[in-house]
Amino acid sequence: MKIGISCHHTYGGSGAIATELGKALAMRGHTVHFFSQAAPFRLGTYSKNIFFHEVEAMNYPLFESPYYALALASKIAEVAFYEKLDVVHAHYAIPHAISALLARQMLEEKCPASRCFRIATTLHGTDITIVGADRSMHDAVRLGINKSDGVTAVSSYLKDETISLFTPRKPIEVIHNFVDTSVFRRLPGRQTRELLGIGSEKVLIHMSNFRPVKRITDVLAVFELIQKKIPATLLLVGDGPERSEAETWVRINGLTGKVRFLGKIDDIVPLLSIADLMLMPSNVESFGLAALEAMACGVPVIVTNAGGFPEFVRQGQDGFMHPHGDVDGMSQSAFRILGDDELWARFSNAAQMQAGQFETALLVEKYESFYRKLIETP
Repeated sequence: MKIGISCHHTYGGSGAIATELGKALAMRGHTVHFFSQAAPFRLGTYSKNIFFHEVEAMNYPLFESPYYALALASKIAEVAFYEKLDVVHAHYAIPHAISALLARQMLEEKCPASRCFRIATTLHGTDITIVGADRSMHDAVRLGINKSDGVTAVSSYLKDETISLFTPRKPIEVIHNFVDTSVFRRLPGRQTRELLGIGSEKVLIHMSNFRPVKRITDVLAVFELIQKKIPATLLLVGDGPERSEAETWVRINGLTGKVRFLGKIDDIVPLLSIADLMLMPSNVESFGLAALEAMACGVPVIVTNAGGFPEFVRQGQDGFMHPHGDVDGMSQSAFRILGDDELWARFSNAAQMQAGQFETALLVEKYESFYRKLIETP
């Protein structure tokens, strides 16, 4: 198959999944064309089956911002016509599904509808729970869903949210996020610890885009309680609007020497390989890819019992789930795991086994079947 993938290139779960999906499809012999403002952050190595098309939005004084959605539609239409794409997979309803719909309209005079590409849209969360919840964008998101040929969601939670908010005419298929366990696995050695100047203390980790929904202050509050009883270092990976406030909190509470702000890092496996526990106290997560990647590296997780987390985290087996804001409960669960080496080893092994149920190859096969069904439908 010839598949176009339209996605955000920046740090985040949707871009990571879209890129890993494209790479896996290329490894299976499909031709994949990526559309984005810049090369997706996980695109990595070269492949004879992968092509990247940079979308450049023209600046014009009449408009307050570059009209990226139109530029994206034009680029999709151009490549789809000359490369005879079978499917364009839009990751996010806005703007990617809308741009794909517009691209198909652009080709109406050149390409009969029966031979034009099919549109698959994957909902990742923000397009539904934040953008879609905004009244000014509601109808645009609904149009993107209903006019796509097929729609998937990354969790049952997100599927239910979409149905509740939009009552879509299209059925929504759940295809969970995935992890490549040949890449995300615990690496041996102490080199990363030594590079970071970390001794024998426990290492906790949090990875996110530092938006309010991630509750960074709760991460810090849980860590503050932990380090009072157990020598520990906290690694914060990522960046975003809440970082400055978090840095101020750390200084005020005297934790500067124990909390490391590492910024955006592409190769996170070495960091996960030295971590003893991941903290993800978000208000809600449509899936929670960072937690799954941590589990694949043998890191037990403490998360909230909302959103997509309960679909892959098993309470008391590979992690613990608590209501968001339950700082005391999360810290007590952390003490249980970090204070008992035998229990930690059991949780670590269970986490790796559970992550294997979300192996890339298994989920990519589902996407292949999904594409074929779209192509074969008249």
